[in-house]
Amino acid sequence: MDLSVIIVNYNVKFFLEQCLKSVLKSGKGLDMEVIVIDNNSVDGSVEMIREKFPSVKLIANAENSGFSKANNQGINISRGKYVLLLNPDTVVEDETFPKVVRFMDEHPDAGGLGVKMLDGNGRFLPESKRSLPTPAVAFYKIFGLSALFPKSKIFGKYHLGYLDKDKTHQVEILSGAFMLLRKKVLDEIGYLDEDFFMYGEDIDLSWRIIKAGYKNYYFPETRIIHYKGESTKKSSINYVVVFYKAMVIFARKHFSNKNIKLFSFLINFAVWFRAGLAILGRFTKKAFMPVLDFILIYAGFFFIKNYWEQHVFYSEGDYYPVEYLLYVVPSYIFIWLISTYFNGGYDKPVKLFRVVRGVGVGTVIILVIYALLPISLRFSRALILLGALWALISMLATRTIAHLAKHKNLSIGDEKSNRILIVGEGNEAQRIASLARQSGNCSFIGLISSNDKSFSKGYVGNIDQIDEIIEIYKIDDIIFCASTMSSQKIMDLMLTLKKHQVNFKIAPPDSHFVIGSNSIDTFSDLFTININGINKPSNKRNKRLFDLMIAELLFISLPVTIFFVKNKWGFIKNIFAVIFNKKTWVGYHPGHSKTLPKLKKPVLFTSDIFARKNLNGETCANLDTLYARDYKIENDLSIVGKGFKSLGRQRVTGVN
Repeated sequence: MDLSVIIVNYNVKFFLEQCLKSVLKSGKGLDMEVIVIDNNSVDGSVEMIREKFPSVKLIANAENSGFSKANNQGINISRGKYVLLLNPDTVVEDETFPKVVRFMDEHPDAGGLGVKMLDGNGRFLPESKRSLPTPAVAFYKIFGLSALFPKSKIFGKYHLGYLDKDKTHQVEILSGAFMLLRKKVLDEIGYLDEDFFMYGEDIDLSWRIIKAGYKNYYFPETRIIHYKGESTKKSSINYVVVFYKAMVIFARKHFSNKNIKLFSFLINFAVWFRAGLAILGRFTKKAFMPVLDFILIYAGFFFIKNYWEQHVFYSEGDYYPVEYLLYVVPSYIFIWLISTYFNGGYDKPVKLFRVVRGVGVGTVIILVIYALLPISLRFSRALILLGALWALISMLATRTIAHLAKHKNLSIGDEKSNRILIVGEGNEAQRIASLARQSGNCSFIGLISSNDKSFSKGYVGNIDQIDEIIEIYKIDDIIFCASTMSSQKIMDLMLTLKKHQVNFKIAPPDSHFVIGSNSIDTFSDLFTININGINKPSNKRNKRLFDLMIAELLFISLPVTIFFVKNKWGFIKNIFAVIFNKKTWVGYHPGHSKTLPKLKKPVLFTSDIFARKNLNGETCANLDTLYARDYKIENDLSIVGKGFKSLGRQRVTGVN
C-alpha cells in the first residue's frame, strides 16, 4: 500500500467533512487507506463519518487521549509505505498525494516531508518550515527578534525566513498539521512520544528522524489550507502554558543538562511574559474607551464645578468640600458608564442613540439616588445636569472623531451587511446563494462562473473578470463551491485575490455550511445563525444581566423558593454559580452545542419549556438552534418559569 492518512479529530465535524472529501479526491489513483481517530467528540463527528465515509477506518475513543496517543493508535494499524499525519482542519490539493509520494520515492534519504501551508485567507503560514528551537532560537522567538528580522539567518532561524518559501529545502522541524513519514523510519525510531499531550510532539519526532540519519524536507510544489484551529486559543494564557511546558519536555529529552537549565529558565520567563502581554492586551482593548470616557468626563466636571463656584456662588474654590471631587463625582461617572455599557454604548459598531440612552438612564438613576439622600449629602442638582450634558457631549465627540478618522473598531452605523460573490456552476452555486439569502445578513449576492470564458444567465461575470467585479461591487466575501472547482484552483484564486482584502470561504458539496475563518474555534460563518444570534454583544450582555437579576431574586426569596425545587442544596449552589459566572440559567443540551455560539454550563435546557414532554435528540438540537439564532430574554424567563422545579439540577448529561 502506498499511503496511510491518519487524522485525529476532536469536535470539528464540519472541518473534518471537508478535509475527508479533499483527501479522498487527492488519493484517487493511489493505493491508500484513511484512518480517523476520534477523541470522544460530542458534535456528531463519529455519526457523520459512518454515514458519509464508510470506507474510512474509524477508531472512536471513549476519552480524549491526546494527539500523540491517538496518532499512535492509527500508526499501529496502518499498512502504507508512507504515513501522513494530517490535521482535520486542512484542505489538500487534488494532486497533493501523488506529488508527495513521488518525491519520497525519488529521495530515499527522506524520513519526513512537509508542504507549503496557507491560512484561510490565502496567506503563507511561516510554520511550514522551522528549525530546532535551541535556547538561542527560542530566545529570539520569545522576545520578538524573529518577527523584527524574519530574513536574518541569526534572528529569523525559528521559521527559516531566509529560505525561499517557493523552493524545496532540507529543514529540521516539520509541522504536525501535515507530516508525511516513511513507515520504516517510524518502526526504527519509534512513534510519537505520548508524554506530549498536545504541542511539541512534531518537534520531537522531526528531531529524532534527523538524529537517526535521515532528512526532513520542505516541499512547496503542492499546498494545503490550514485553518490553524486548536482546542485552546493561541492568544490565551492556557495555550501559552501548555505549549511552553511541551518545550520543556523536549529540552529534557534532547538538550544537555546545562542547556536544559537555560531553556527552562527561558520557557518559564516566556510563560509569564506572554501571559502578562495577553492579559494586558485584552484589558487595554476592552478598557480603553471607558477609561478615556472617565478621564474626559472627570476633567470637564472639574472645570464645571470651579466655574459654578466662582460665577454662581462667588466662591474661591471652597464652596464644595474636597470629598465632592474625590468620591461623589467619580460615583456619578461610574453610574453613567455602567448605564452606557448596559444600553449598548460600547458595542461595535457604535450607535450614538445608545450612548444618549445610556447617559439619560444614568442621569435618572443619579437623580433618584440624590433625592433619597439626606440634605447634608445633596450638593447640587444643577451640577448633575451640567455634568450629564458634558458626559454626553464628550462621549459623542470621541466616537464621532474616531469614526471620521476611520478607526476600524469605532465606526458609527448599523452592523455591516456582507456583499458576497459565489464562484461556481449550476445548481450548486444557486444552492449556496439560497443559503446566503436565508442568513439575512447579505446586502448583495452575485454569482461568478468558474468557467474562464463564458457564463450563464443570472451570473454577473466569469472568473476572468473577478478582479473588476470585486472592485465594482465592493465585495466582502467570496465563497468557492468545492463541488465545481478543484482545491488547486481555489488556492490559486486565493493567492491572486488576497490583495483585495476579502474573506474567503469554501462550501463543501451537499453541506449546509461554509468554512471560512482562520480558526476552527470561530463559527460565525455558519449560515444557520442569523443576525439576531445569541453571540451578539448586546444579547450576551442582556443574558448575563438576566442571569444576575434572577439569581439575586432567588437568593432574596430563598426561604420561600427553596421549598419549590427538587434538589435544594443544588439550588443554592446554582445561585452562587450563576452569580460568579460559572453557569447560566438557560443553555444548550449536552452534545448539541459544538456548532453554536458558546455559553456557560446551563442549569436548564431549552426543552424545559416543555417540562412534561419526552423529546428526542433531534428535536432538542432544533430547539437549541432556534434559541441561538433568535435570542430573547422572554424566552429565558419562560423556560425558568416552566422548569422552576429543576433549578437545583446538577447533572448535565440530559434532562432530569
